[in-house]
Amino acid sequence: MSSEPSRAAISPAQHWRSYGPLDLHPILLHAMEAFNEHGYHGTSVRDIATRVGVTVPALYYHYENKQALLTTLLETSMKDVLDRCRAAAAEAGDDPLPRFRGMVESIVLYMANRKGMAFLDTEIRSLEPENRARYVALRDYLQHMLLDTVRAGIREGAFTTPIPADAVRAILIMCQGVANWYRSDGPLTAEEVAERHVLLSLGTVGYAGPRACTLNTASSNTER
Repeated sequence: MSSEPSRAAISPAQHWRSYGPLDLHPILLHAMEAFNEHGYHGTSVRDIATRVGVTVPALYYHYENKQALLTTLLETSMKDVLDRCRAAAAEAGDDPLPRFRGMVESIVLYMANRKGMAFLDTEIRSLEPENRARYVALRDYLQHMLLDTVRAGIREGAFTTPIPADAVRAILIMCQGVANWYRSDGPLTAEEVAERHVLLSLGTVGYAGPRACTLNTASSNTER
């Protein structure tokens, strides 16, 4: 199991359901937009500098190179997810069922509310080996947090999946996919999408108890 990332490197979590404007340095914000529009390899440092309205040397004053921009964005994103997931788990307490619900909800809300940041996960292939290893360690830690909760639920009889690791991987892939298709102007709010994904995730881990939620019966965002 991966060791927990240093708390000193992670800013204190705000309430995990709250999302204000994305607070990024302008260079990072424009780099994120450029990477999402044209891909990492299709974006040059000059392209980003032009978007920001600075010279290339001025951009290099803040960030060493394009790789540093991508690394900073990806690590910032993953650390925010981890903070929110920890906060959701802490709020739920020790019972695996509400912890699981809260953790899945927190991940989906992040994917819906921070689409630009979350979508950058597709650029993990563009990270240099050392940067990739550091990012993967953060991502693995999130996976282990959820897996530990599912295993605790199995021990207590709440979940029945015989393949918890596979179930958790499937859940995380499903949650990550929200960043690809969710639209804020679609028929479902981020909260409703999160509620649906909690239900789907409960089924994936073999929970047969009451779901205790009311779904919006509007069609999926992808059907608009």
